Amino acid sequence: MAASPVSVEVARREGDEEEEDRWARLLPELVAEVVRRVEASGGERWPARRDVVACASVCRRWRDAVATVVRPLPESGKITFPASLKQPGPKDFPIQCFIKRNKKNTTFYLYLGLTNNNLEKRLFCSVLSDFWGTNFKIYDSQPPYDGAKASSTRSIRRFGSRRISPQVSSGNFDVGQVSYKYNLLKSRGPRRMSCTMECPSVQETWEDSLKVKSLRRMGTTVLINKAPRWHEHLQCWCLNFHGRVTVASVKNFQLVATADPDHPDSVGDEETVLLQFGKVDSDIFTMDYRQPLSAFQAFAICLTSFGTKLACE
Repeated sequence: MAASPVSVEVARREGDEEEEDRWARLLPELVAEVVRRVEASGGERWPARRDVVACASVCRRWRDAVATVVRPLPESGKITFPASLKQPGPKDFPIQCFIKRNKKNTTFYLYLGLTNNNLEKRLFCSVLSDFWGTNFKIYDSQPPYDGAKASSTRSIRRFGSRRISPQVSSGNFDVGQVSYKYNLLKSRGPRRMSCTMECPSVQETWEDSLKVKSLRRMGTTVLINKAPRWHEHLQCWCLNFHGRVTVASVKNFQLVATADPDHPDSVGDEETVLLQFGKVDSDIFTMDYRQPLSAFQAFAICLTSFGTKLACE
């Protein structure tokens, strides 16, 4: 007599539980040593770091071992888990990424390094602009911190709402805005922009970030573009991108923090570049970001640069 689909499924589930229990019975010291060796051989970038994720997926004991061994993104500078895309980058050096544009379907892809071997990371965010293309609202389908209120905006499509933080409920949350200064007279000079972002906390525990339990509000960060210098010999506006940008474009920019009187908790530092974006090929752009910005926020800000801006170009 043939087994029913239900009995086959029950047997498969019991087999999976038995297999997981077998791995969970390993000595904690042995599990920790295995995880340490995998982490040491995982390198800094994908796809090598997928083995670290595989270790965290074995069972609860292995996940606890990974949380002990693997350091969070702000400390290590390594993007390992999907939750890392919502965490702030390192403080002392930037995370170097690049964006590929597909003009045929107006799609943008974020990569963790400038090689074809790296894992493609797709981020889904909603960026809406006004008619002139100068003011943008950035929305997320997940709350930026505990207690955040969902926006009343109903026209936002929710892309990948459970891809990055599957345990957090979905909604429309206003997480930032980007504004470009009007230039109706078409005067000479680069774009001028400012951003106001609700940045994630760097205080949450790494285990919490693995499970996406707690998101604490860090405060408002106000960014402005770093002013370029006019180069008399080249007869153009110039910024030092330290070799990361090779093609002149009106889209290129560097953002620094500035103190805003409307936000008492904002802190200014107009020397440290927190986000750098620039062109290196017809459809390839570099994106380098650091604390307090996350990859999600940096990507959203960069997307605003691609939009048509009737009032400032």
